[in-house]
Amino acid sequence: MPTTENASAGGTAVRDIPIDWEALEDAFENNAPEVHSYLHLGTGDVLRVVDGVADPQMHARIAADANYLRIDPVSSREQYRWMERYIPMVEDMDLQAKLSQAIDGKGAFRRFKDVLMSYGPERERWFAFRSERLRIFMEAWLSAHALNPVPRPLWVPEVPSRPEPIVPAAPAVEPPAREREETREPRRGKSVESLRKNLRDIAEALGPRDLDTLTAFAEFLKARRAARSFAHHYHEAQGPVDDDAGPASQEIASESRSDTA
Repeated sequence: MPTTENASAGGTAVRDIPIDWEALEDAFENNAPEVHSYLHLGTGDVLRVVDGVADPQMHARIAADANYLRIDPVSSREQYRWMERYIPMVEDMDLQAKLSQAIDGKGAFRRFKDVLMSYGPERERWFAFRSERLRIFMEAWLSAHALNPVPRPLWVPEVPSRPEPIVPAAPAVEPPAREREETREPRRGKSVESLRKNLRDIAEALGPRDLDTLTAFAEFLKARRAARSFAHHYHEAQGPVDDDAGPASQEIASESRSDTA
């Protein structure tokens, strides 16, 4: 992310940087000698390098990179003072005594946290107190390095647009039989004319042999249509087939039914 540089009152160029406060707070709190934290001056991200885990060459490259600034964590002595200052603020005298005893001797930080594990509300108040102290140190450190913290861009997940509601179509109303007959004929005639035109276009593009085949097939369709029409009219003229009729009449009726099927 590009940064903006402004001139401070003393003439030093001040760089805007989107700080990840939570990561920076962890880096300021962790003062273990084997842990080294760096702030990226472009993105505001915090990079942590641990001796014995990270590649030594990578550690050297980061330390020499001008885009990274080494973070100076708060010393153990200063963080111990925070515990000393907080204990008198605890209202529960029994808990206050336990915390005073916990910070006596080596392992004071771990014992202090262990005692607070059983006191949820007091533990949250301690975290708030410690975060406030860390924030003061972080802001002073950023100011000393001419860095101006700005809000980080928020990632907002894209919300899919809601589909348009489906409106059910009105039920189709079938027109009267007379209207259906009147509207059917023009559509049928138009379709027939279109088919005939397509047939003429196809015939013009065919060769003599294909035209002969097409003509023979058309004649076959014409003869089949005439036969079906004859059988239909014959069946209507004869009426229902009598079961007592002779074999000849039954055969003619059967043939007429098969042709009209």
